[in-house]
Amino acid sequence: MTKNRRPVLLSLAALIPAAAVLSGCSIVDEVLYHERSVEFETAAELTTGWAGSAPWVPDDATDIRLREKTEGDVATIMLTSAETELDPAVCVGVERRSVPVFAVEEAPDVFKLDEVQACGDWAVVPAAGGWLGWPPNHPDEQAESPSAAG
Repeated sequence: MTKNRRPVLLSLAALIPAAAVLSGCSIVDEVLYHERSVEFETAAELTTGWAGSAPWVPDDATDIRLREKTEGDVATIMLTSAETELDPAVCVGVERRSVPVFAVEEAPDVFKLDEVQACGDWAVVPAAGGWLGWPPNHPDEQAESPSAAG
């Protein structure tokens, strides 16, 4: 009878790490993949609660979803905003030469777009009810931006 319990106990023991992984996906993403997802309710919260910088984000932005590498400048931001134009002192329309690294639910298919807004090292495109942005953008996009570092 003891022989029959051993496989059952081993099977149960194998489920414990799986349950831990399922309940801690964000921890696994950070530790193993060096990625994290963060949400902010407003642009003000993004500005104060995030170590990165996205000067193109409209002041009225809400429902901000950020996916980023924990090391480096690779990120994707999806947000809701009533603004239909980005600040022309920061962004300008240019030929699209880059795509986001991270896929975001409900994001537009950027492969179907010929143009992006170049906003410094960010490329930004309209999304349903807001904007989708990602750095790093292509160096040619960045060079054409009015807010290019230089």
